[in-house]
Amino acid sequence: MLETVKYLIGSAGASGFSSKSTAEQVTDACPDLRSITAIITGATSGIGAETARVLAKRGARLVLPARSLKAAEDTKARILSEIPESQIIVMWLDLSSLDSVRRFVSEFESLDLPLNLLINNAGKFSYDHGISEDGVEMTFATNYLGHFLLTKLLMKKMIETAKSSGVEGRIVNVSSSIHSWFSGDMIRYLRLITKNKSDYDGTRAYALSKLANVLHTKELDRRLREMEANVTANCVHPGIVRTRLTRDREGLIT
Repeated sequence: MLETVKYLIGSAGASGFSSKSTAEQVTDACPDLRSITAIITGATSGIGAETARVLAKRGARLVLPARSLKAAEDTKARILSEIPESQIIVMWLDLSSLDSVRRFVSEFESLDLPLNLLINNAGKFSYDHGISEDGVEMTFATNYLGHFLLTKLLMKKMIETAKSSGVEGRIVNVSSSIHSWFSGDMIRYLRLITKNKSDYDGTRAYALSKLANVLHTKELDRRLREMEANVTANCVHPGIVRTRLTRDREGLIT
């Protein structure tokens, strides 16, 4: 309870930052990031868009994958209007499709670019039941499976970049403290909501996907350490921010 109160009033934590700190303040002491290439999913709005803007301001080259190329181009245009020297590449990606993820990685590799930073930020929250083209419940497919495969396929490139550049690579999985709301057998529940629409609960499905993000990060970090790779994996709860995540259900709480 005390930690919640401290968060709400904006008390600084061990890092010196608080819930009131902006992305610009947090990165103010960063070194020049012009040697850094970053992929940011979900950068067309909300937290992802601000992450992209501030990293561009610090000099990083950005790759913005998106299901809506128009939305991604709009984000690119907004950043360029503020930071004309920005290097921004827009690419198509539908995280709910494993085939789309594979095609994106293949196209990215054809650019022959390094990869220092992967921010798995895109997220979906839906009160309506849906199934992906791969036959998996849509929230889990988008929030977890797509990012899992994306990270797996890009891992070799990240490790190679870190080794050749001497700069630590970083993978950031954006999860949520709502992951703690899920209890029970993950696989059984996923199978249940994939097959049976009547058992679907949007909040519980979202919590399941966020728990999977946390578990993925913990295992990924263990394996990276085991490989002695100069890449670190982190999972983050971004706080409570009004974004388009709940766009299909507007109301007092959202």
